[in-house]
Amino acid sequence: MKHIHSISYAEHGEQHSGTPIICLHGIGGSQDSFLPQLAYFGDTQRILAWDMPGYGESALLENTSFSSLTQALLAFMDALEISQAHIIGHSIGGMIAQELALCHPQRVASLALLATTSAFGGRDEAFKQRFLEARLTPLNQGQQMQTLADAFVPQVVGSAASQAVIRAASNTMRHVPEASYRAIMQCLVTFNRYQDSHTISQPSCLIAGAEDSNSPAATMQKMAGKVPHAQYHELAQVGHLVNLEAADLCNHILRQFYTGLSHDSSH
Repeated sequence: MKHIHSISYAEHGEQHSGTPIICLHGIGGSQDSFLPQLAYFGDTQRILAWDMPGYGESALLENTSFSSLTQALLAFMDALEISQAHIIGHSIGGMIAQELALCHPQRVASLALLATTSAFGGRDEAFKQRFLEARLTPLNQGQQMQTLADAFVPQVVGSAASQAVIRAASNTMRHVPEASYRAIMQCLVTFNRYQDSHTISQPSCLIAGAEDSNSPAATMQKMAGKVPHAQYHELAQVGHLVNLEAADLCNHILRQFYTGLSHDSSH
């Protein structure tokens, strides 16, 4: 584990030149959520996975918003002298990725959006409140993150998820501090870039799980239709944790995506 600018992160392939990849995890995740990608891409490319502010050994922000999370990511890139990166974002990490791509397009070479959406819950404020209550009531009643993780992870994976993947994801989520989880949940429901998807200028690769009820495949497919330079992939028998549940297939899709980018840039 490395540290820079109040952020803990993992890094593989430091020796490689070229545009690095930066991975942004979801609400129940950490840098460990991208272990299969770090191992796979580290042979040929520089790849980093951060602990979002409040996760791992990264400092929780005083005010957690998509703006402050994006600023933290920019500061992280600046501290590592990364002028531009390929961004992989899972779930809320995909929302931060969209925010960065829209607000600071020159810093993003490409977007890989995994199990994410362009907005949370539409305009229905009551839905957002019900969602928060469902997620936070167990904690308000004294439940620990460990218990929450063990109940939550099996519910969000697809029918083909291995027990090893479920155990690993549960173990990662158990270590999320409760204060960080609460802050990120409150932040999540504010995301709305639905009207801006058509202005994403970067080449984009959207990967959905066919059995994902959190970021439904139909919603992601519709989003891919709005993003100008997007490709869409739907993985059968896969739920919300696409890059862990179907790591090999996900890595292959991403490799093809990056190979296509380098091919296009050489012409």
